[in-house]
Amino acid sequence: MPSAAERTRTLVQSTCSAVLLIPGLDGARPYQLMPDARAVGPDGEVFLVFPADSPAVRAAAHAQDDELTAVLEVTDVAPVSVPHRIRGRAWLSGWLTREPDLTEPGRVMLRLEVGEACVDDLWGADPVEPEDFARAAPDPLMEHEAELLQHLHSAHSAEVQRLLGERTGGTAAVPVALDRFGLRVRFTGVQCFDARFDFPEPVRDMNELRRAMHTLFDAAAS
Repeated sequence: MPSAAERTRTLVQSTCSAVLLIPGLDGARPYQLMPDARAVGPDGEVFLVFPADSPAVRAAAHAQDDELTAVLEVTDVAPVSVPHRIRGRAWLSGWLTREPDLTEPGRVMLRLEVGEACVDDLWGADPVEPEDFARAAPDPLMEHEAELLQHLHSAHSAEVQRLLGERTGGTAAVPVALDRFGLRVRFTGVQCFDARFDFPEPVRDMNELRRAMHTLFDAAAS
């Protein structure tokens, strides 16, 4: 299974929605604290781009170095229609400063130096050490996961349904998560539960994923 640091890194570098929580800015509207872009630096710091008039930028401008604490909350929502659609959240807390290097007019880059992190997702709830977050790599399927799940749901629903064998009477099967280790399917109906289908070995790219999916479907068909 992916480590907590890998799961957190995947959420932060994905297109999941994120909001920056800063003490004292409780009156700001949530959309004002959603960064336009974010990226992870080589030392695990998180760079956040905001409009120049954002309350987050104003707060960082008035704070002394390393005195402004903040929490980046990332929310992961399944890209397919399914009950209990929120798949997880990650929180990264630390110190916020302004980066002077962004030259794009009207936008400002802020730097979050991560002091603590944690993730609560389909794998469970786990703390994450900043050093582990800095060393971790995002899942290689991250950029394609949404379209892959939507394709599986629309074009291969029968194959997905068969993965649980003969025990799916009265239930619907929806592929809810995909990573290099395997596929997670949510079965809904009289009961709602998840089943995990691991690949024979972790995949590294789309070609290996295609072979792994064929192996899963062939095993279920036989």
